[in-house]
Amino acid sequence: MDSSRSLGKPDFVVFDRVQKSYDGETLVVKDLNLSIAKGEFLTMLGPSGSGKTTCLMMLAGFETATHGEILLDGHPINNISPHKRGIGMVFQNYALFPHMTVAENLSFPLEVRKVGKTEREAKVKRALEMVQMGEFGGRRPAQLSGGQQQRVALARALVFEPDLVLMDEPLGALDKQLRERMQFEITRLAHDLGITTVYVTHDQTEALTMSDRVAVFNDGVIQQLAPPDMLYEEPENSFVAQFIGENNTLEGTVQEIADGLATVRLDDGEIIDCKPINVSRPGERTRVSIRPERVEYNKGRLQEGAHTLHAEVLEFIYMGDIYRTRLRVAGNEDFIIKTRNAPDQRRLQPGERIEVGWMPQDCRALDA
Repeated sequence: MDSSRSLGKPDFVVFDRVQKSYDGETLVVKDLNLSIAKGEFLTMLGPSGSGKTTCLMMLAGFETATHGEILLDGHPINNISPHKRGIGMVFQNYALFPHMTVAENLSFPLEVRKVGKTEREAKVKRALEMVQMGEFGGRRPAQLSGGQQQRVALARALVFEPDLVLMDEPLGALDKQLRERMQFEITRLAHDLGITTVYVTHDQTEALTMSDRVAVFNDGVIQQLAPPDMLYEEPENSFVAQFIGENNTLEGTVQEIADGLATVRLDDGEIIDCKPINVSRPGERTRVSIRPERVEYNKGRLQEGAHTLHAEVLEFIYMGDIYRTRLRVAGNEDFIIKTRNAPDQRRLQPGERIEVGWMPQDCRALDA
């Protein structure tokens, strides 16, 4: 299956072999093939300079593709100016007009589209109510908090009922609690209204909690495109495993691949079995990936068939709902385990020597 395909619904946005270079030499986006379904919430996630914002700006019309074609609802849009694409946009800096009231800010995109006064007022009222800002129509942006301004920016993007909304780091300036509330509200609104949403962020938690699918970018290429749970549980390469969530890695060399398992000799001599994801032959170097919550340390909790390795406790951190313990395992001094704060979980002490273990299917042999 082509991972660029959308989720069994009609394609609404299509990037067809799209490339972008600013200097004619270096490609910021390399041969991008991506299909986004109608009504899908897709997040482009990646570090700074990975190409995600450039893709969003090409879709918006603020940047032009050097090569390839972008289609919107089956129509090529490369040569259509931004204001004729009918796309709603929300930016991190809100981009509200300071000299206009909230209602006037929302009315502006409708005026540009020649919507009549009565219909304009009705649409503005409905959009403000959608974001729980109904009573703020007469205020100016400077009289609002950051969270309120962001709601107004969201309402302005939705007021003319676009089929596609683009969001570029829209919650970056908000505090953690407000940010989490807005994540939920944006997702709910997008799904309730059936709007196709393309969202850009470098925040993994935001991507995992909001999206139908996430495209992980690095170096101008989509490294993996998948629903959030698959991205976290089944990373396809070392970059995705390290970038999404917390991850433990152990370096080693493949000894054998048989019966759906790779036998790996770790650099300290220990032998373990894991799923062969990015390895194909004996002698190949590999980086073995295990999520911290898949590792157990109480003998009674280890399932039959679990690998066990000796470990030394280096640091124990109480984090309220979980304990986070840093260990030395197979030469790695940043090996993390996360355990629930529960009556049957004891606190480990620095210097303590324990055994840790996990099931072979919970670790993945990835590229070195």
